[in-house]
Amino acid sequence: MDFKDIKELIRVFDKSELNKLKVKEGEFEISMQRGFEGVVTTVSAAPAVAAPVAAVSAPVATVNVASTETATTAKSGDMINSPMVGTFYSSPSPESPAFVNVGDTVKKGQTLCILEAMKIMNEVEAEFDCKILEILVKDGSPVEYDMPIFVVEKL
Repeated sequence: MDFKDIKELIRVFDKSELNKLKVKEGEFEISMQRGFEGVVTTVSAAPAVAAPVAAVSAPVATVNVASTETATTAKSGDMINSPMVGTFYSSPSPESPAFVNVGDTVKKGQTLCILEAMKIMNEVEAEFDCKILEILVKDGSPVEYDMPIFVVEKL
């Protein structure tokens, strides 16, 4: 696989709705995965091909990782993580108020958000009494399994 083919493969993957792609051709192998850290591209190849490939994969990862800097920054407090892959919604409908806001105190069993997965709306409930310190995900954003979505203080 030549440099031009690799560039085209990355461009097509970036525009597609695929979450993972792995291509192996002889000694050459390229894996791409889309997740909460953006597009991550790993490449391994024979030494003669490695230098040009690294130049292509580095900019792709750098551009997308910057957009998720907030989600990956170290936070203080307990985390509530996403129980599934889906789309995060802070309210039951666009014109409704959010289930919770920063500073709110919530009781065990209270709805925190909705995660849409395969056109099914799943309510995420608090597993313990807590105070919302930070909401790490924007409304309408995709979330991955076990991705932190709230920073909380247990009460």
